[in-house]
Amino acid sequence: MQLIRLIVSVLRSFLLCILLLCTTACLALGLMRVMPVPALSAERTSQVAPRDTTAKASRHHKTKGKEQTPSAVHDTLSNGTPIAFQTDSTGRNITFALDSTATDSTRADSAHKKDGLDQPVAYEANDSSTYIADTRLTTLYGDSKVRYQDMTLSAARISMNNDSTLAHAYADRDSTGELIGKPVYTQNSDNYESEEMSYNFKTKKGFIKNVSTEQGQGFLNSQSSKRANDGTLYLQHAKYTTCDAEHPHFYLALSRAKVRPGKEAVFGPAYLVVEDVPLPLAIPGGFFPFTRKYSSGFIVPSYGSETSRGFYLRDGGYYFAINDRIDLTLLGELYTKGSWGLNASSTYKKRYKYSGSFYVNYLNTIEGEKNMPDYSKTTSFKIQWTHRQDPKASMFSQLSASVNFATQSFERSNLASLYNPTAYTQATRTSSVSYSRTIPSLGMTLSASTNLSQNMTDSTIALSLPELNISVSRFYPFRRKHQVGKQRWYEKIAMTYTGQLSNSITTKESKLLHSDLIKDWRNGMSHSIPVSASFNLFKYVTVTPSFTFRDRMYTNKVMQSWDTDRQSVVRDTTYGFYNVYNWNMSVSANTTLYGFYKPWKFLFGDKIIAVRHVLKPSVSYSYAPDFGASRYGYWDSYVKTDAHGNVSTVTYSPFAGSLFSVPGRGKTGSISLAVSNNLEMKVKSDKDSTGEKKISLIDELSGSISYNMASATRPWSDLSTRLRLKLTKNYTFSLAAVFATYAYQFDKNGNVYVGDRTEWSYGRFGRFQGMSQNLSYTISNNTFKKKKRTNSSSGKGNTNTDNDTDEANEKGDTNVDPDLKGGNAPDEGGESQSQVGPDGYLKFSLPWSLTLSYGITMRENTSARINPRTMRYPYKFSQTLNFNGYVRLSQGWNINYNSGYDFNYHKLSMTTASLSRDLHCFSMSCSIVLKPYTSFNFTFRANMSTLADLLKWEKRSSYSSNIEWK
Repeated sequence: MQLIRLIVSVLRSFLLCILLLCTTACLALGLMRVMPVPALSAERTSQVAPRDTTAKASRHHKTKGKEQTPSAVHDTLSNGTPIAFQTDSTGRNITFALDSTATDSTRADSAHKKDGLDQPVAYEANDSSTYIADTRLTTLYGDSKVRYQDMTLSAARISMNNDSTLAHAYADRDSTGELIGKPVYTQNSDNYESEEMSYNFKTKKGFIKNVSTEQGQGFLNSQSSKRANDGTLYLQHAKYTTCDAEHPHFYLALSRAKVRPGKEAVFGPAYLVVEDVPLPLAIPGGFFPFTRKYSSGFIVPSYGSETSRGFYLRDGGYYFAINDRIDLTLLGELYTKGSWGLNASSTYKKRYKYSGSFYVNYLNTIEGEKNMPDYSKTTSFKIQWTHRQDPKASMFSQLSASVNFATQSFERSNLASLYNPTAYTQATRTSSVSYSRTIPSLGMTLSASTNLSQNMTDSTIALSLPELNISVSRFYPFRRKHQVGKQRWYEKIAMTYTGQLSNSITTKESKLLHSDLIKDWRNGMSHSIPVSASFNLFKYVTVTPSFTFRDRMYTNKVMQSWDTDRQSVVRDTTYGFYNVYNWNMSVSANTTLYGFYKPWKFLFGDKIIAVRHVLKPSVSYSYAPDFGASRYGYWDSYVKTDAHGNVSTVTYSPFAGSLFSVPGRGKTGSISLAVSNNLEMKVKSDKDSTGEKKISLIDELSGSISYNMASATRPWSDLSTRLRLKLTKNYTFSLAAVFATYAYQFDKNGNVYVGDRTEWSYGRFGRFQGMSQNLSYTISNNTFKKKKRTNSSSGKGNTNTDNDTDEANEKGDTNVDPDLKGGNAPDEGGESQSQVGPDGYLKFSLPWSLTLSYGITMRENTSARINPRTMRYPYKFSQTLNFNGYVRLSQGWNINYNSGYDFNYHKLSMTTASLSRDLHCFSMSCSIVLKPYTSFNFTFRANMSTLADLLKWEKRSSYSSNIEWK
């Protein structure tokens, strides 16, 4: 019993000890919890002693007052994290820094997780700030900013609780009630603007009201939004639009949405709103990609109907984003009556190296019903390839390509070409691929090319594959490397070399792949070696002798004979190696003469200073032997006996159809005469700062003729003339004409032929053979304004000089309006903007442009009856007139037109017109073809590609329903 009592007493004492220890620990912990933290540390108290440091005191730091020295105030949060409060010397910027790492590591157990922030938080305000000690609430006013890690929060007013690491940002209103200083959250590429925002630095979560952000090509607005710690936004009552107006013209109203910035947005039920009017166009859900990188995806096809081929789905397929340098688009089209098509397009680019694009399209067109007379099936294709090499890629090699090949029936089978008159009516297509390599040390250039020319009217193809060229730049074989003394005469002799190897064919499109390389293709090689030198004679005369050797190499020749029984020519092609060469030599002399004339003052006044006449005569002599002699073998003949028994000798060349022609017959000993004139006048000008101005009276008047001393008949050549006049400062008129030397005569049968007597012997000038002239000019609403400005500035003293008129216009030696060279598109920022006049009313502005192109060709009509008295044929004229331009009715309204007039058929040529309307976020266009057939195409769609396939409406005419107007 005593033992039991002893045990109970020991246990009681042990329990009392345990209870005492627990009580002591609890009291210690309770005291630590309820013990108040000093409001200011000793360091802070010492630095801001003049200020009130009691609890619930409010401290304001304003920008006004005397200039203060920068001071720092330190405090601690309840969890032991120090806070630094700093003002600059002007008292304007206030910065707080919270750093949990500054806490002494010995005061906390390393086994427990830290409650502080990972990095300092920096604050600043432009106006003022308040700090309440007991609630530890800091409020910043005026262009406030908070920075934490890579996040920046700016607003007109920001409040932050130092204990909870929670920041609230607000916008303010100005005197007019408009919101200013809206909160803007920025982190990396994310950028949000709202009216009110809350953000937790620790959890990186936030709540945003009336947020707006730009994602991809669109804009998102939401009444309420939550931001997750990974940056994902959860929106409620949101709007998505591609309109960048402050009040969007249209948007998709989203009930709820989840947005991953820079990636995609997934939304629930949505409906379309236009001009704040909800439309009955709703979708249960959707997806918008926002990725800034190229990504693969499906392409939505367009649908419609075409009478001859049925309903269709076109331009649908898949886009492959292979990498940043190359992509691929595969599209297809399908018709209910059996027609189908496939096309592939790709673009590629390597910076500082090359860039280009490739396109191939294959169409299988079926029209009509099977087993019916109108049934037809055609296959066609088109290949386009462009390749451009960057000049920085290589200085000595260049690769370029411009391929545009299509079968004859492609454009008429392609539905898209129906609304593209340029492609639909294109008569000729050209393609070329070339590569060149330069060897600077040798002065040599090697090039290889392939050229293709198509006639879309009759499907004729002219193909050159391959064409190799080699050229050596001018060099002086007799020139010394180290010259001493004067240059010797033989050191001026220069040589060049040009070689060409070609293989070509001209055939029909359907026969190209079935052609024979030996029999149908023409091939050969050409070499040219010119040798020349230049010497001065009597100081003012330049003498240039030259010698040229040319060699041709062919693989076949065609011999001809006459078949009396069949009354036809028999051609026999023999294959082998045949060399054909020729040479010629010449010498020329030219000089320049100047003449000045000062007109009499009493006849022309004192305004004309002088007239200058520049005369450039030249004479040359050329010689070539008779390569038609039998010893050369370049020409041959056969005897022809017709059905009436008439015998004649026909001369021909076995190499007449070869690539590089054949040397001519007959000896040549020709003397050529040429003269060129230039007439200018210098006058006094008050508009010029120098007081003088040059006026071109005749820019060029030249003529040339030659006399062949080796020819027994008709030694004189025709007279070639050229006239060039500078009618205005920016416009040059040029005209070239040829006058025949020998007159027409009648033979014994009354037929007209060119006789041996000259026109001069009959007392007549050379017979005018015709000319061709093209004129084009552009007028617009700015044309007359320029004249007004010129007239108004003439009385105020114009300081622009006109002395360089000739140099400035040297490049304008064409009959093309200079406005066409620089483009005549309207200036969006100039005439298109509404302007207010001095009277307070809007200025009337109607930009327009009209370009007229007129061409005329004048030729002798040898098919008509000749005038026996004058021995002249009547002249036949062919004229063309084209005009195009635009009219801008108002801001966003544009009308473009293009037409012409055919003088032969007396009716309009291809006539098109288009109307376009820019609706800011939408665009409307309508194109019409009026001649020679009628068609239309109307399109209304969103401008941004994100919604272009979703918000669009198209209507176009059917291919078979087009009407040809008579």
